[in-house]
Amino acid sequence: MTDPKIGVDVGGTFTDVTLSLDGELVTAKVPSTEDQSEGVIAGIEKACAEAGIEPESVGEFSHAMTVSVNALLEEDGAKTALVTTEGFRDVLEIGRQDRPSLYDLSAEKPTPLVPRRRRFEVSERTTTDGVEQSVDDDAVRAIAEQLRELDVESVAVSLLHAYAHPENEAHAAALLRDELDVPVSASHEVLAEFREYERTSTTVVDAYVRPAIDHYISHLTERARQLGVPQPRIMQANGGITDADTVRRNAVTTVLSGPAAGVVGAGSMAADDTEEQGGLVTFDMGGTSSDVSLVRDGEAERTTEGVINERPIKTPMVDVETVGAGGGSIAWVDAGGALRIGPRSAGADPGPACYGKGGTEPTVTDANLVLGYIGESTSLGGELSLDADAAHEALAGLADEAGLDGPLEAARGVYRVANANMTRAIRTVTVERGYDPRKFGLAAFGGAGPMHAISIADSLDIDRVVIPRASGVLSAYGLLAADEKRDAVRTYQRALDAADPDDVDTVYEELSEELLAEVSDREAAKVRHSADLRYAGQSFELTVDIDRPFDTEAARERFAAAHESAYGYRADESVELVNCRVTTTVEREAPPVAYAASGNPQKGSREAVFADDVRETPVYERARLPPQEKIDGPAIVEGDESTIVIPPEWTVQVRDDGTLTAEVNDK
Repeated sequence: MTDPKIGVDVGGTFTDVTLSLDGELVTAKVPSTEDQSEGVIAGIEKACAEAGIEPESVGEFSHAMTVSVNALLEEDGAKTALVTTEGFRDVLEIGRQDRPSLYDLSAEKPTPLVPRRRRFEVSERTTTDGVEQSVDDDAVRAIAEQLRELDVESVAVSLLHAYAHPENEAHAAALLRDELDVPVSASHEVLAEFREYERTSTTVVDAYVRPAIDHYISHLTERARQLGVPQPRIMQANGGITDADTVRRNAVTTVLSGPAAGVVGAGSMAADDTEEQGGLVTFDMGGTSSDVSLVRDGEAERTTEGVINERPIKTPMVDVETVGAGGGSIAWVDAGGALRIGPRSAGADPGPACYGKGGTEPTVTDANLVLGYIGESTSLGGELSLDADAAHEALAGLADEAGLDGPLEAARGVYRVANANMTRAIRTVTVERGYDPRKFGLAAFGGAGPMHAISIADSLDIDRVVIPRASGVLSAYGLLAADEKRDAVRTYQRALDAADPDDVDTVYEELSEELLAEVSDREAAKVRHSADLRYAGQSFELTVDIDRPFDTEAARERFAAAHESAYGYRADESVELVNCRVTTTVEREAPPVAYAASGNPQKGSREAVFADDVRETPVYERARLPPQEKIDGPAIVEGDESTIVIPPEWTVQVRDDGTLTAEVNDK
């Protein structure tokens, strides 16, 4: 018997758990809690009880959370201060001097996470050639005294050109750490990359969420210790697992922890479909939002820059597009009388009206219940019973406000608007980036994803939908399948022709050693080298893989091919090397998922709405569907964690591993 492995993903409404035990996959859902660690521990206890094991026997615990992204979205992070070079106090507000909406004269930028009264300047000067004026120790200590008086909870230090020569910044950060009993985030440790605004913003975000991350991980680790479970390993935004101490030091890497786990899980569960289709659009619809990404050539698309709540964050991350349309998203009518969905959510408490916990506002889940996609006797997460009368009452109120003919018509509208929002998100990661969505399959997961996926695929002319096993908790499964991954970057800016290959190799060697010193298994670690390149005069870069030893011509050709693929042409311009990047990966084998089914899969029927028709629709139990079984729509397939809605003209087939594939039938 191998040691059980457990993965726990915290969502806005439910906390999802997967437990791998000798080829079996045990899943569980529990309501998310205000203190996320309470729901995590409850989920672990529930999964272990269902598996018939004691928590003490768990050999590995992996975790994805929303602590950092919630702090950014709700703007309730630490009371943070910024120490920067004299003359650069306002870089957070100046930004790139662009307006959020070009033609909106009343558009406003987001309020900086650090107000001006907590931004301090230090007299020093560093250029790209080196330090010209050292930091004055007494000046830094005077700043520390002011920070004590302000009762700050965290400090960000971002000095000019510290990415190239960090001596001044490192010295200032060390003095502040000696003087203050709060975390200090230094930009050369968080992001050793040029561009002052993005580097400062990322460092401030790290400082802003760091106390919350440290408190949460410490609290969770202690609860896990009391339960007998190992210290948690944490999912990062880059799609890789790392140890808890690493994310304590670099908290900004956790900003998209949960969505990244879902993409990894989809890529692992649907690997065969990735090869067959050439790529998958991953569609994760949870309680508060929907996340869309691409998996091409077996790997999740990654980016080095994201934006959360209008604030840029430069850190390697799975490239995810998020919209505020989840099962708990609230439907409302705007000033023009149009029906809108989200981004406000009912969350886990009180939740949708149908949860019977005091919620009265209509949500997407309420609409699905009124439409018959969710049965009145269905228990969400295996334990939450539904109040159909409350859902009808909430939708009736929406219908009155929107001028619609009753709750059923309102529910149709909510379903269509939610689907339209998610269709736009899929177009963003496909059509707007030069990809034809018709050449991709759609992998659907999350608690609500399979309920909407086939209708969304239909509207995009995508002819294949993949719904993996454990689709309702796939992000939690992704935690079990994720590799250990670490990233490092250093700006090394010069014309490619002028770059000394030996010097470039030295940079790569130093970055590699920095990462290899921290991996769990140095011998098993794979090292990937890449570079950010651009044509002279461009203000953006493309990242391409680099061979070692560094080959200038090979790098130039790879960049030209990447540029032609992305923009349709190659330019007769000199190429610049901007950043050197290194990623180390220690691969982990995804746990096997055995599948066996027995008994009669059809459990009854109920009325459900398809297009404008109300049809008596057969309902199946997913766990009882035998391999190779085919189901023609309309039909509904219910599982413990999610429900699959199969419209007319579509057929679902069960694969040997329990994965469902939906295709347009040829009748």
